[in-house]
Amino acid sequence: MARPTNDRIIGVLLAGLVGLGVLWVRCVWLQVLAGPRYVAVARSQHQATQTLRARRGAILDRNGRVLAVSVPVPSVFANARQVADKPDMAKRLARMVDRNPGMIQRRLEQDKGFVWVARQVDLSLTPQLLALRREGVGILEESKRVYPQGRLASHLVGFTDIDQRGLESLELAFDGVLGGQDGWRSTLRDAKGDLLIGPWTTQTPPVDGCDLALTIDSVVQQVAEETLAWGVKQYHAKGGSIIVMDPADGAILAMANAPAYDANAPADSPPEHRRNRAVTDVFEPGSIFKMVAASALLEEGRVTPEEPFFCENGAWPTVARHILHDHRPHGLLPFHDVIKFSSNIGTSKAAQRLSPEELYRYIRAFGFGQKTGIDFPGEVRGLLSPPARWSKLSPYIIPIGQEIAATPIQLAVMTAVIANGGRRVRPRLVDRIQRPDGTVVRSPGGPEGVRVISPETAGTLQRILVTVVESGTGQLAKVEGLTVAGKTGTAQKLEPTGRYSHSRFVASFVGFGPVPDSRFVVVVSVDEPRPLYFGGVVAAPMFKRLIEQLTGYWELESAHALTGSAARRHG
Repeated sequence: MARPTNDRIIGVLLAGLVGLGVLWVRCVWLQVLAGPRYVAVARSQHQATQTLRARRGAILDRNGRVLAVSVPVPSVFANARQVADKPDMAKRLARMVDRNPGMIQRRLEQDKGFVWVARQVDLSLTPQLLALRREGVGILEESKRVYPQGRLASHLVGFTDIDQRGLESLELAFDGVLGGQDGWRSTLRDAKGDLLIGPWTTQTPPVDGCDLALTIDSVVQQVAEETLAWGVKQYHAKGGSIIVMDPADGAILAMANAPAYDANAPADSPPEHRRNRAVTDVFEPGSIFKMVAASALLEEGRVTPEEPFFCENGAWPTVARHILHDHRPHGLLPFHDVIKFSSNIGTSKAAQRLSPEELYRYIRAFGFGQKTGIDFPGEVRGLLSPPARWSKLSPYIIPIGQEIAATPIQLAVMTAVIANGGRRVRPRLVDRIQRPDGTVVRSPGGPEGVRVISPETAGTLQRILVTVVESGTGQLAKVEGLTVAGKTGTAQKLEPTGRYSHSRFVASFVGFGPVPDSRFVVVVSVDEPRPLYFGGVVAAPMFKRLIEQLTGYWELESAHALTGSAARRHG
């Protein structure tokens, strides 16, 4: 009987040895192989990593007036596991922070150590909220983006989300520059969850964002927005835009759009109210575009200002049974009066002396069919077909601003070519990028520009365009004491059928002055004015109103005598 007993004992011993072996292997695995991982897990349960937010840079006008800035505000959070009476706490917090109590209670009922209660609340609530710390409620300091000027330049500045990420306009385009670089801090928590700052704490400090100083002058911007609002209301228009630009270097002094919106509450306005029409909306420029055809003809020596053209008494059959009309009948007109009185027939007849390729080359040189390069997101290039795609009618109607679509900013660039002596400049909104201490990081500046026409041709066009205001279609733009030049435009909008509308128009006026050494270019565009719709009747008076209000601010001198070498300063 001893043998079975011995076998049993041996079996038990072997089983014990196997068990010890397994236990030893497990200990080795835990301590040597898996140990570091479990240590890391344990440490992570007591380790806290904080994001150290960078300050978002401010947006300023050219004179340092603040258009956008970030300010410190408290945000409310809770340790939901620590809140005892969740319904009662939800009601108390709702009364404080003006939020829905049901929403707060749902957040408190989550099994989480951290839940947001309300972000970016009134600073005056801080003492009341601090009193709730023992009950599981706390506050964190965040930054809120505010726009002190409200609606002023809102289409340019744009806005951010609650985490201060740029969503529209310059806030979006320069988000990386403005936002800076967040830092971080790594430390430990005690059993209560409080942070322990000590030698074990490591951190990388944040790098604050840069400030963005614009070319915009807030005074000019204010006058432009008020003028636009007046015009839109006066003429029952759908909307519009006004651009004020320095023709010498392309600096945008004002860019106004209507309808307007408040950047502090963008959600209160529909998306169509928030778009920057000056760079996104295209329309046929109409008679304003005659400036391009006239420039090409004069530059190539195909016409002289005094050469007469018979304007067919207001009706001229062209091709394919198409009859070109003037707004009023004219007989024989010298070329300068063809532009002065905006004769479609006279302009079209003269333009036949240019080949399609020549005309296209000048249109491109003036900046049409391509982006201007303005430092703003969402710019469109307009519409311009190459000569290979032109119809037989195209050479007759493109010179008068049909079969081409342009943006207001492209019209500003076109007008600046004539105002500054013949150079195409790139429009710009950003004057400089600077650190919080004022150190300039980058100053884009204005390029020299590309020569499009000679100073002599520009001077001739200036003199002709002065007569447009003095005694032509733009007389309602005349400013007492200043010599200004300009051109009117009235364009029919296209219907979905592809036919021209007989009830929807875009009224425009482009002007510059004081001639010959022009300091400003202005583009006024009014979308669907009613019942009046001619550019000379709707847009020209808005130009006059704008310049009259700015004459004192700019300290503009009385009109200079015109000379053949106009715009020598920019030539």
